Amino acid sequence: MTKLATDAADGQDFIVFDGECVLCSGFFRFMVARDKAQRFKFATAQSPFGQRLYSHLGLPMRDFETNLVVTDGVVHQRLDAFAAAMRTLPGFWWVLSICRFLPGFVKDPLYHLIARNRYAIFGRSPTCMIQDKTMQARFLPEGF
Repeated sequence: MTKLATDAADGQDFIVFDGECVLCSGFFRFMVARDKAQRFKFATAQSPFGQRLYSHLGLPMRDFETNLVVTDGVVHQRLDAFAAAMRTLPGFWWVLSICRFLPGFVKDPLYHLIARNRYAIFGRSPTCMIQDKTMQARFLPEGF
């Protein structure tokens, strides 16, 4: 976890995801469908906002190795990002957040294995697959 040094989204919790990755876009759609309180805004990693944030955090800006979930100004990466997102959802989804308790030597290699192979397994879209105007309204400024 990293405390976000800038007020990047005016205190709004948000998720940054690879907009070309079918798996990552699926995670975005999953969150939009279940985040009824609209706690989260979104941005793609390819967007100007996403690029600034990845640069600020010293993360790769082309081959995105993690989605970012920012809650209460704290940046969560890899499996901890997934856990942070699941903790915010209503219903039984919070149970999936227990993955945050896995030791780093287990969860980081597992996450990297999936992340490295996500395009081969799930596919890649040459453009961001978020076309719906309702979904676009959930994005941060310069996040699309």
